[in-house]
Amino acid sequence: MTAIFFSLATFVSTFGGGLFALRYNDRLHYILSFTAGVLLGVVSFDILPEIFRLAGAHGLAPTAGMVALVAGFLFFHSLEKFLRLHHAQEGGYADHRHPRLGVFSALALAGHSFMDGVGIGLAFQVGEGVGFIVALAVIAHDFCDGLNTVSLMLVNKNTTQRAMTMLLIDAAAPVLGAASTLLFRLPPSALVPFLGFFAGFLLYISAADILPEAHSKASGFRVLRLIALTCLGAAFIFGVTRIAG
Repeated sequence: MTAIFFSLATFVSTFGGGLFALRYNDRLHYILSFTAGVLLGVVSFDILPEIFRLAGAHGLAPTAGMVALVAGFLFFHSLEKFLRLHHAQEGGYADHRHPRLGVFSALALAGHSFMDGVGIGLAFQVGEGVGFIVALAVIAHDFCDGLNTVSLMLVNKNTTQRAMTMLLIDAAAPVLGAASTLLFRLPPSALVPFLGFFAGFLLYISAADILPEAHSKASGFRVLRLIALTCLGAAFIFGVTRIAG
């Protein structure tokens, strides 16, 4: 039940991040630049190390996680192309947006948030100390998950009401994830590829959607500021994972 308590704190953290993005919507390009760095940091400093840690601890080959990462990346890319959702970057289509793309992206983040909750629950199955450290890390970066969710919805021309709906789904996902671990114990052989698949999702969202949008109308010194924010987002997650570790 301790895992459920900490997962409720992630709900508050995620919702607070989403409200922050709504309040400062007029500075969305700056938020998106930071968001791209955060997602890159989550993949590089959180999910991938966890894949290798799980693989090493249980004598598994990390190859399955890397294959799943590529599969997740290509699946989301193919989904965009198949449904013709990917917003064009050329000429008269520069301002074209697809609300459904925002929904798919936000659902991918909700899937990651669900795994955050699963991570909290499984960590507490290992021990109270491990669970506490993992929970603090999740609470810290779930603020950014809420920010990411709202940003992705708004940049793809979804309404504020839809953005709030997806924010609630994302905020509730860790609670559901933690609660689910009361019912089962997921074997590491299944968790490794699952984490890899969502790493591919997040990597695609960061590199192919958020970064191009963040820089789409920037020039001169503003580009340097946006790049600096991306680096700051990655550094923030690096710091969180180092403190938690």
